[in-house]
Amino acid sequence: MRAAVRGAAAAVRAGLVRRVRARRRRVRRTRGRRLRRVLAVLLALLLAVAGAAVVAYEMTDIPRPHPETAMQSTVFVDSHGEYLGRRGPVDRQQVPLSQVPRHVQEAVIAAENRSFRTDTGIAPTAIARAALAAVTGGARQGGSTITQQYVKNALLSPEQSLSRKAREALIAVKLDRTRSKDEILEGYLNTVYFGRGAAGIQAAARNYFGVDAKDLTVSQGAALAGIVNIPSYYEKAGSDPEVTATLTDRWEWVLDAMADSGAVTAAQRSAARFPAFRFYPPGGTDGQRQYLIDVASAEAADRLGITQDELARGGYTVRTTFDLTAQNAAAELVEDAGLSRKDLQIHTAVVALVPGDGAVRVLYGGADYARQPFNDALDGAVEAGTALGPFTETKLGAPLTDLPRSTAPTPMELASAWATVADRGTYAEPYTVARITRGGRTVHRAEPRTRTAMEPFAGDVIAKRLYSEGMDEPAVSMAGSLGSHTGGAGTRTRWETTYDGRLAVTVALFAQEPARGERKARPGRLPSGASGLAFRVNWDVRDRLTPGPWKTAEPAPGPTNEVH
Repeated sequence: MRAAVRGAAAAVRAGLVRRVRARRRRVRRTRGRRLRRVLAVLLALLLAVAGAAVVAYEMTDIPRPHPETAMQSTVFVDSHGEYLGRRGPVDRQQVPLSQVPRHVQEAVIAAENRSFRTDTGIAPTAIARAALAAVTGGARQGGSTITQQYVKNALLSPEQSLSRKAREALIAVKLDRTRSKDEILEGYLNTVYFGRGAAGIQAAARNYFGVDAKDLTVSQGAALAGIVNIPSYYEKAGSDPEVTATLTDRWEWVLDAMADSGAVTAAQRSAARFPAFRFYPPGGTDGQRQYLIDVASAEAADRLGITQDELARGGYTVRTTFDLTAQNAAAELVEDAGLSRKDLQIHTAVVALVPGDGAVRVLYGGADYARQPFNDALDGAVEAGTALGPFTETKLGAPLTDLPRSTAPTPMELASAWATVADRGTYAEPYTVARITRGGRTVHRAEPRTRTAMEPFAGDVIAKRLYSEGMDEPAVSMAGSLGSHTGGAGTRTRWETTYDGRLAVTVALFAQEPARGERKARPGRLPSGASGLAFRVNWDVRDRLTPGPWKTAEPAPGPTNEVH
């Protein structure tokens, strides 16, 4: 019995062995065929995917940039290039790549995409990370190439999805194949956001360092490149110690990468120092500057024959005639005087003109544009009193003909008259815009507009008349005799003017009691410090714009001849 069982078991084992061996022989015989089938399927899938990619690539058009990325602002600077402010829907000014220093270009490449010059426009690993994050709901992934960032910022929406990421990649590849690397980099640098409201490298250079992009140093360029990563955080660099320290580390990292790639020399790397930033947020002087921008904007639009709205979004740079240092000094003197009270508002206007040319160096029209957009220097009719006395017996031509009959001229009108005296009878039309450029090309350059408005000897007659009325002997500047005149309407207004061949400065003060209840605003009485303020402001402006030497450091303000 046992022998029978053992025999049966042996037979079963033998059968199993035969079947296994038979299966192995079949597998060996069909392995090549099955492998070929698998490879064929994979190849078919690959070809299908590749075909779909080719079709998608061919069907994908490079879209036009968003309208907002084409919008620009117009920037206003003073006569020395100091930033005044801007007008426009977005703080951006397009600049050609030729106006961006090579070290700034390389700094951005070192910070954002070190393979930019050689890659195909995409980073496959970054796309894979983004796809995985989109599928799994993970955190958003970055790491895109400069080309992809440009596509995302300027050509597509910021939506985070697989379809948008795929389209971004296709457009980036097509862009890389149809545009040069310099074209792509130029588009990127003109659209990428740098914080502080600045879109593009030109606005960033202005907002962070107060210079044009073409003037950025190696250190400044590396700092801006470091900011691109998290602009909303780094925009407070220079004013927030923690942010500044963090950006300093990133700045070092960018410079090290530039040195490794040969973008800067070892000497440049060792000499680099972390740059000084403009303070952020800006201080309170910006509101005062709006008076200057208002005037220059209207004049620039008129000179170009366009509207102010067209000017604001046109991407112009308007170099004004103003001297911001003297302007701010005058504003500080008025503020420090503190003559205004709750029940008495003191208005101060200051105008400084270049005789024979008409360039307006200082135009102080009010303490705060937000509270008083009305410009006292241009539109404020200030009671003249004795201020017009020297012109009453002088034959004047246009546009000064009606000045002696005016009871309340504007400070600009009186300053223009004294500038005419200073230039021996030549009237120069006041202007505030020296030059307008766009994309590096000058589209307007100011030329003095002059005409004869009084006889050449009229100035000498006026000077002799003033001297005969009791004026001290004039101080003497390097440009010739300096004249001065003080006038006013009793205690209601005060006028102070000094003039020579280089500069005419007029300061006007008047008091106003604010409206109360049903009572309207009415003229007030100037406090005792008004005369001293007019004198100090006038001579401070003159000394800053045309420094001595003077025979007399503080000449007497001249005859008052006040009428009570």
